[in-house]
Amino acid sequence: MLDGLRFAAALGVAFFHFTAKQHQAWGRPVPEVFPHLHTFTSLGYYGVHLFFVISGFVILMTAWGKDIPSFVASRISRLYPAYLVAVPTAAVLLGVIWLEQKHITIYQVAVNLTMMQGAFGVDHIDGVYWTLWVELRFYVLIALFMLVGITRQRVLAFAAVWPVAAALARTTNQQWLAEALNADYAALFAGGMAIYLLTRHHRDVAAWLVLAMSALLAVAVPGQESQATLASSTGVSFSGHTTALVILCCFGAVAVVTLTPLARVHIGWLTGLGLLTYPLYLVHEWWGWWMIHLLSGKLPNSLVLAITFAFVGAFAALVYFFVERPFAPRVRTVVEKSLRELSTRR
Repeated sequence: MLDGLRFAAALGVAFFHFTAKQHQAWGRPVPEVFPHLHTFTSLGYYGVHLFFVISGFVILMTAWGKDIPSFVASRISRLYPAYLVAVPTAAVLLGVIWLEQKHITIYQVAVNLTMMQGAFGVDHIDGVYWTLWVELRFYVLIALFMLVGITRQRVLAFAAVWPVAAALARTTNQQWLAEALNADYAALFAGGMAIYLLTRHHRDVAAWLVLAMSALLAVAVPGQESQATLASSTGVSFSGHTTALVILCCFGAVAVVTLTPLARVHIGWLTGLGLLTYPLYLVHEWWGWWMIHLLSGKLPNSLVLAITFAFVGAFAALVYFFVERPFAPRVRTVVEKSLRELSTRR
């Protein structure tokens, strides 16, 4: 069920990019193409917030009881194989096939391949990559936490203090510290961590309190910023109440599929969709816009949208079957072995 939720988040983001966010692929303003749909699909932007809550849950689960080599190898093998295909293919699209859309340089491509372009102030080739930099900083914090030792008490303390410390760093203009602490999204990750603790003990009052605090802080920090972002990128303005409700639903959705009997439901096709989530997220934006550009005006808009989703879905499946499935386990084995040998030498 959590796999299904991850795919739903990616689908929401894709709908947001295709039918809500302003772009030129349709040949006219998006609200004219989808005058009713675009307001609803603007909410797909919050798929990213849902991703971060899920990540807080999954990464803590991944790190619990593991050591640093195992954790680092699992994260590198999860993120990089598909990404190292997505970046060059996006570069080919924008640098060779669809030249008029965005100017890119070899230097920009090279830095993007590291996934750390955000640290160097280099523009993301594809807009969706910004979330990966946020995820990487979270992984570093968890790795540092693992050096101390992960226990229930320490997780509770970390999840309670981290978002507050991050917010203080931001309000006191400690920019480097706010960046390191993921100030804009700390509360979302912390809430996911609290939900994972609750899967271990449903009646953990302290974990419920941390979850409640995280949800309230998420409404106050990323929630307020998202309103301005949506207004500028889509022209759609949502009230504070709507924003708060959607963000609280992100926490609620993760809690429902992990803390209720739904957690014991196993549906094979949802697992399959979960496997396609990451490659779909990586490739959908520019390649989807390119397909819309090719077909818009030649076919009905709804059919163009359906073909576009089929195209990026097929692209994602190719990346999974020919890149992630064969290479991710090998990358994990090599990285973990190398880290363990390095640790032994020391």
